[in-house]
Amino acid sequence: MTPEELLRHYDDATLWTDGCGLEVPLAYERALSVRQLRMARGEQPRGYKVGFTNRTIWPRYGVYGPIWGTVWDTTLAFCDGEGTVSLRATSQPRLEPECVFGMARTPPARASLDDLLASVAWIAPGFEIVQSHCAGWKFSAADTVADGALHARLLVGRQVPVSALPSGGEAFDRELATARVTLRRDGDSIDTGAGANVLDGPLHALLHFLRALRDCPGATDLQPGDVVTTGTWTDAWPVAPGERWSAEFDAPLPSLHVRFTD
Repeated sequence: MTPEELLRHYDDATLWTDGCGLEVPLAYERALSVRQLRMARGEQPRGYKVGFTNRTIWPRYGVYGPIWGTVWDTTLAFCDGEGTVSLRATSQPRLEPECVFGMARTPPARASLDDLLASVAWIAPGFEIVQSHCAGWKFSAADTVADGALHARLLVGRQVPVSALPSGGEAFDRELATARVTLRRDGDSIDTGAGANVLDGPLHALLHFLRALRDCPGATDLQPGDVVTTGTWTDAWPVAPGERWSAEFDAPLPSLHVRFTD
């Protein structure tokens, strides 16, 4: 599919009739072309979404490695613990509880975990609302890349300054990796997960993404102020208007609540 066709399916929330027909490297090239189209019509990049970092769900979806795509000013929202998100113009939406990073600066070349942590301003709980334009969520890895890394919306909760957490990269990531989350829908427990599910820890997932981003021709490096959401701690769960979901994280991440509307 052409970039224009991909964007039309995104805007209209219509399903593809077939897969994108691309290999993964070309799918990233196509996704970057869609990025340029969106910028040309006035949308502004606000960071990145990293997906399929959770190894426990790889067999379920048939994608066996991380992917990434752009987060936009039109898809990003912040709240202080509870927010409302519209599902209008989304395709088969699902919800994922994640750890989100806010960047203070561009990380140095060949960044270590310590270097990367020194480049982060804050962490926060997040609800990534993902979508697929492939019927029944049946796709290839290249399809997910061309489909904007399945990104639809991102709700970011209360921010925790990195200065309040362990200062070393390994200690910081260990605290996040051992944290757990309980995902609830309308008060009922739906799923549980842990930070270690995302490539052994969210900071490791961020480091993997940084290297992949810098290896992608034409991609824009991380910038100060960017947000990066690093992958779901549980499975991705279908959502519908009228539902209220919550993610109860262990410290250091606070809880996050969302209500979905049309």
